[in-house]
Amino acid sequence: MSTQGLDRRRLITFLRRGALGVVALAILAGIIYAFLPPVIPVDLATVKVGPLQVMVREEGKTRIRDRYVISSSLAGRLLRIELDPGDPVISGETVLASIEPADPSLLDARSLAQAEAKVAANEAALQRAEAELKRTVATLERAQLHFKRVRMLQESRSASSEEFEDADLSARSATELHAAAKFNVTIAQFELEQARAALTHFRPATKPNPNSADWRMDVTSPISGSVLRVLQESSAVVSPGTPIIEVGDPKDLEIEVDVLSEDAVKIRAGQETLIEQWGGGKPLRGVVRRVEPQAFTKISALGVEEQRVNVIIDFISPIEERGTLGDSYRVETDIIIWQGASVIQLPVSCLFRRDDRWAVFVVKNGLAELRQIEIGERNSVDAQVTAGLAEGDTVIVHPGDQIKSGTKVKPRPT
Repeated sequence: MSTQGLDRRRLITFLRRGALGVVALAILAGIIYAFLPPVIPVDLATVKVGPLQVMVREEGKTRIRDRYVISSSLAGRLLRIELDPGDPVISGETVLASIEPADPSLLDARSLAQAEAKVAANEAALQRAEAELKRTVATLERAQLHFKRVRMLQESRSASSEEFEDADLSARSATELHAAAKFNVTIAQFELEQARAALTHFRPATKPNPNSADWRMDVTSPISGSVLRVLQESSAVVSPGTPIIEVGDPKDLEIEVDVLSEDAVKIRAGQETLIEQWGGGKPLRGVVRRVEPQAFTKISALGVEEQRVNVIIDFISPIEERGTLGDSYRVETDIIIWQGASVIQLPVSCLFRRDDRWAVFVVKNGLAELRQIEIGERNSVDAQVTAGLAEGDTVIVHPGDQIKSGTKVKPRPT
């Protein structure tokens, strides 16, 4: 055999052995790769510091604060009412209804005694309303004086913002009580005039003409506002106390919201409220005035019995911002029960329970690390972190069953 043939055979043998080695190395690499732990793609979030609000969100409806149902003060024939809901009325000027005598029984002794007793009762009610008005005047003056004093102290940084807000709320509440007392005096004067007018019709000086206005009693509006409902539109014979028409001021609105009793215990008078989904371009502002003390049972849309509590909210936003918002309109309210300006927080979707404690998976150097933490207040999106995490930590959102301590992870491509 020649030297060239021998070299060729050696070269072929070497190449065959090299190819087998490459194949063996590839198989070995595949086996090693198959047993390596997989890198799991996950969604990540960063622990941040910022404002956090906890709110109770419920649907509510608007309602007119003071509604007045005007009733007949004597028995007679009610003439047909020409007013319609929405028509404006002026206090002491607009005639809401007219009543004519139906039969001679208007002039009997029993009706006369009843009318005189009604006049005496209304005079006493007027005196009581005037006394209450004087009391609210004194309360208002004291609240305004206290508010001015606290405002001066706050300007000199001698009073806290909470004391200023409490003084402001007291002054506004005293103003509302004073306005309500003035309305009560007006209503008492109106009812007294009605009773006196009825008495004069019971005992006229001369026998009037049944077709003249002297034989008719006109019922005028006690307030300036609008007609809400006409309860007795057609002409009819009515008895004393029969509801005739309902009036109110559609600009003087409040909101009634029924919340779960477990949420009601967290709500306090004076808490700020955001009013949304009312039909306008931006949310309105309100404040909780009262949480009613008694709950009631309500059946939810799923047929579950719930104990709910009515919460009354006053508007803070000016009337000009409400547009044409009217009585019994639907709104959505967010009652702020807690808020913080600089709060360490993370999404609630990162949280899960482990050994009866809250826990998260923190990502460090591409590895998942189980960490138990403590949380404070939370809403439907974010939760306050009180211990276990710091600003800037990276956590896994919606960790699955594949995630364990030490699992390799990588950000999910967006």
